[in-house]
Amino acid sequence: MPLLIPYPSIDPVLVELGPVPIRWYALAYIVGLVLGWAYARLLVAKPALWGASPRPEPEEIDDLLVYAAVGVVLGGRLGYVLFYNLPYYLDQPAEILAVWKGGMAFHGGFLGATLALFVLAWRRHCSALALADISSAAVPIGIFLGRIANFIKPELWGRPTDVAWAMVFPGAGPEPRHPSQLYEAGLEGLALFLVLLLAIRLGALRRPGLVTGLFCAGYGVARIACEFFREPDPQLGFLFGDATMGMALSLPLIAIGLFLILRAARRKPALA
Repeated sequence: MPLLIPYPSIDPVLVELGPVPIRWYALAYIVGLVLGWAYARLLVAKPALWGASPRPEPEEIDDLLVYAAVGVVLGGRLGYVLFYNLPYYLDQPAEILAVWKGGMAFHGGFLGATLALFVLAWRRHCSALALADISSAAVPIGIFLGRIANFIKPELWGRPTDVAWAMVFPGAGPEPRHPSQLYEAGLEGLALFLVLLLAIRLGALRRPGLVTGLFCAGYGVARIACEFFREPDPQLGFLFGDATMGMALSLPLIAIGLFLILRAARRKPALA
């Protein structure tokens, strides 16, 4: 038997306010959005980071919080329904609204937030790329908290393994598994945030689209790497070999990211 780390069972309900339970899962989304908004406001308040590149106004960042929240929740839920469990929800359409039961897809949330961003840029007559760059810099904060919430729930656990830090997750059977939620929190969240922070410090915001490209490519690579340790959704299984739906949906992100990186690299930085 491998040496196991006991799973730290945590009540998924943080606190109950009368009949209303406040869950870690929902709290992760709320705190992620608020911290991302605060970080975005901090970045736009530093003109030296932008040079002569278009810079969003603080009021646009305030609007972005609302637009992004709607886009992430609607897109994340619809993405899960369409990409991961469509037959079930066609049979049980009322369950589509039961977001408190879990079931959110990052790629769907990404598409929803992107659409919301372009709507905001159109309504406010501001640069969509500037809004995308500032959003991309902040998104890893929410990803980190969301993956921690997946660990607490627990859900999206890893594949069976005999590594020394394996855990037996409630509801996942007796086999020890990779704590893949923590791998994703570290790579897709913390590591990606630090990479983008370094890029911004080196002048990435002066090349519109570069931060967005780095985020898309970086997330896609990190997600594919983590998918090798994560158990695929039971209703889908493996697409072929070790390939999963998460890997397939990440490939277009990498392609978009590389396109934006090359496009930004060909332009001269917008110096002040």
